[in-house]
Amino acid sequence: MSHTVITSTSPAGRTSGDGALNLGYTRTIPGLLKLGQMLALLVAFLCVRCARGWPSWAAFQYFEVVALWFLMAFLVFFLMHLFRLQAKMPCINWPLTEFFHYSVGAVLILIASIVGAVKSGGVSALVAGSVFGFIATFLMAVSLWTSYSVTCGSHQTGAVV
Repeated sequence: MSHTVITSTSPAGRTSGDGALNLGYTRTIPGLLKLGQMLALLVAFLCVRCARGWPSWAAFQYFEVVALWFLMAFLVFFLMHLFRLQAKMPCINWPLTEFFHYSVGAVLILIASIVGAVKSGGVSALVAGSVFGFIATFLMAVSLWTSYSVTCGSHQTGAVV
């Protein structure tokens, strides 16, 4: 009796879980939340940017700056997880960094959305931008809640007091 053994290796001897790209992150809840936040902020930014006749220039400039800033920051966090770069920089506490970012972002986007909704003057594109700002705020609050449970939740230790 003879047995045949077939082995296969991927290029450079890497397994599928060892690759530089973590596509599985896009199917996790934190990954989907980040994608939703980026999409909502992009739509909110584009609605406000393409609107004609801003009733309050300063309010919508603030909305644009805050939406674009947090869109870029979420893109950086998303790419960090996608390319597993946070593992290469262990000196930074990434869960705490994201928790802080979500808390600041939720407050600033909420303020921008409230001011944008109040000062929209009936311009439908500005109202739509504010609505997408509120959606992004809600998604940030959900991310904040899940990040809080990871960062500040109860930790089990083996020590007996």
